[in-house]
Amino acid sequence: MKSLSLSRRKRSLSAWLVLGCSVITIVGCSDTPASLPTTSPDTAAATAAPTPTPATKPANTAVETEQPYKFPLTGLPSAKEVKSRPFMVMVENAPQARPQTGLDQADIVYEILAEGEITRFVSVFQSHEATAIGPVRSIRPYFVEIGDALDAVIVHAGWSQEAMDMMAGRKLAHLDEVYGDGAYYWRSTDRKAPHNLYTSVDKMKQGAEARKFRTEWNGPLLTFAKDDGQSKLTGAAVHYILIPYLQGYFVSYEYNAGEGVYMRSMEGKPHLDKESGKQLQAKNLLVLESKHKIVDKEGRREVDVFGPGKGVILQEGKSQQITWERKNGMLRAYAEGGKEVPLLPGNTWVQIVPEGTALKME
Repeated sequence: MKSLSLSRRKRSLSAWLVLGCSVITIVGCSDTPASLPTTSPDTAAATAAPTPTPATKPANTAVETEQPYKFPLTGLPSAKEVKSRPFMVMVENAPQARPQTGLDQADIVYEILAEGEITRFVSVFQSHEATAIGPVRSIRPYFVEIGDALDAVIVHAGWSQEAMDMMAGRKLAHLDEVYGDGAYYWRSTDRKAPHNLYTSVDKMKQGAEARKFRTEWNGPLLTFAKDDGQSKLTGAAVHYILIPYLQGYFVSYEYNAGEGVYMRSMEGKPHLDKESGKQLQAKNLLVLESKHKIVDKEGRREVDVFGPGKGVILQEGKSQQITWERKNGMLRAYAEGGKEVPLLPGNTWVQIVPEGTALKME
């Protein structure tokens, strides 16, 4: 993956789009949610981004406690054994949908291009009881592949025809606001449809129970760092990274040494959660190159979420070039020689980008 150093006073570049091979075909679309009565308006306003903590030694989130259990998707301590299936929620990232709600409580978030020169979030919830998540939008086949591999209950509002065919053919557990599951969502009054649809972990649990979905999780186990839980990456220090998707979707992260996390920005501004006002952050940040291909006049894409491909992982101000591949249900990072690079206990953001995307790291 190409890496360039650049002064932060000159952070501007044109987005790149590289067309490649694919493993999934996308056809059709149904992206306009049905009207719903308001049941729990989402009216909280975003506040200013928190001031980064002065540089100190990062807190060790992996310190052993008396609790013998850990959350499977974060590696953080849990008071009890966790066997519940996660929920995978499709969250919109159009300008009208920002700031979003609930992404700060997701265990894992994937950001991937959709049609219309936008990105969309695949947000996975297992360790937090988020009371509001959204705005919720429609699903595509490569998003389905991620949810299926995680053994998650897939939560969405609309679909492309191939995505629906895939879910129906595999008999996947999913809640679709557009066709039959509207009771487990609500619409806020402070935004216009379709950018105002929300759900919550509680409502998703109600829906899963009503639909009699299997409750026990059969998902993959992640690999987390042991011993002191500190990053063992061997590459260069990276305190800032700019990820250029398409126009209007430049994503950047800046390392906060006091917290030991990367703070997320969109278009040069802190990316905040609407409810909490907190800036979104990542303990583990992976940027993965993937084959992309536009398949129709609407700009729908095929995106390879199987690999293998090139990438980079960032943890605690350090980086390492990797290869990635989906194995045992997860997109996993491998160092030279084939050894898996462990995650640090905490949340993970995965940025999937077209092959050849020119990152800027400093």
